[in-house]
Amino acid sequence: MTVLSATDPTAFIRAKTAIGAPALVPEIRLHLATEVAPLWRATQATLEKDNLPPPYWAFAWPGGQALARYVLDHPETVRGRRVLDFASGSGLVAFAAARAGAAQVTASDIDPFAAAAIAMNAELNELSVAISSVDPIDNTGPRHPEWDMVLAGDVCYEQPLAERAIRWLRSLLDSGVDVLLADPGRAYRPQEGVWELARYAVPTLLELEDCTERITMVWRLTE
Repeated sequence: MTVLSATDPTAFIRAKTAIGAPALVPEIRLHLATEVAPLWRATQATLEKDNLPPPYWAFAWPGGQALARYVLDHPETVRGRRVLDFASGSGLVAFAAARAGAAQVTASDIDPFAAAAIAMNAELNELSVAISSVDPIDNTGPRHPEWDMVLAGDVCYEQPLAERAIRWLRSLLDSGVDVLLADPGRAYRPQEGVWELARYAVPTLLELEDCTERITMVWRLTE
């Protein structure tokens, strides 16, 4: 039996996923989990001892699908701009921005397995994106960010992350950064200071969402 090691994310991802396309974004292919429970069990058995997060990178979540669809259908949103895909996961939104003509795209995720998945998915789609494992919220770099736009999908599923992320995203507005947020109606989504741009019916896995479809909104953050 092959023992998968947390020191080799690429081998783990190749062994535990298959190449597929998200339902709402068939133009982009990803290394995706074909079954939820086996991957989660394998992740716990292999990665728990290394204190790594669950395999969020292995699924095309509703917010990411909706945001990627919106960007591909409205390429003027990102064309020629410097874009950060925050909490990138699989890299889906970053790839949509790159394909839509963004001048520069950074996929940001603190999970090293997500970084490996993004690199593998970028190669799969023949797209070039920068990958950062530094948490941009804690980055003590220049006051003015190096991005013109931040895209954030599915960051409102846990209260601590949602509050921290939304507070940071709103702070970027003062520096002239545009922020688009996508969420399928989770409890900790912002209730004010958002302008709806679009909504999509996103097919979902019953094991992940307790339903087979989520109505998912794409918002622009406002003052």
